[in-house]
Amino acid sequence: MKNSRLIIFASLVLAGIILVQFNQIPNLDKQLVQAKDDLKQAKANQVKSQTIVSSPKSQQETVSDSTNQVTNFVKTFSNQPTSTYPDALKGLASQKVINELTQTFAPSVTFSDKAHYDVPLVGLKNAWGSDVEYLVIAKSDVQSVAYTITYDTDEKQVTDMSRLTLKGAYDNEK
Repeated sequence: MKNSRLIIFASLVLAGIILVQFNQIPNLDKQLVQAKDDLKQAKANQVKSQTIVSSPKSQQETVSDSTNQVTNFVKTFSNQPTSTYPDALKGLASQKVINELTQTFAPSVTFSDKAHYDVPLVGLKNAWGSDVEYLVIAKSDVQSVAYTITYDTDEKQVTDMSRLTLKGAYDNEK
């Protein structure tokens, strides 16, 4: 009698353990799917990191090319009459930027025929991603003008810009 009670008790305990294990199977399946997704994401991030780390030369060439393009763009628009912007800046800047320059920036900046603007400073603000951001200062004998410029390396043109106020060493406007 005692042995049969012990066997019944052990059977109930085992049945309870098996029931709990069967109830945990859906949760374990969800955890497995989540772990597989996390592994895929980690592998994708690793490939992306390896690409960035393994190709600094490529990134450096891209930044160098875009710096030259931005310098050329600033020299072109700051040494040209406003009326020639649509033709002179085609291919260097998006239509949005050309329109902004024609309507907003140009009237507030004196680009006379006698003034020649140099671009003594093209500073890199952000070099990662397809958009490279620059801080550019155009300087003449009369005034200095600062811009933040965004260059899209995929489209190979300036896609955004804004004028900044200057203070300190470059502030020679009177």
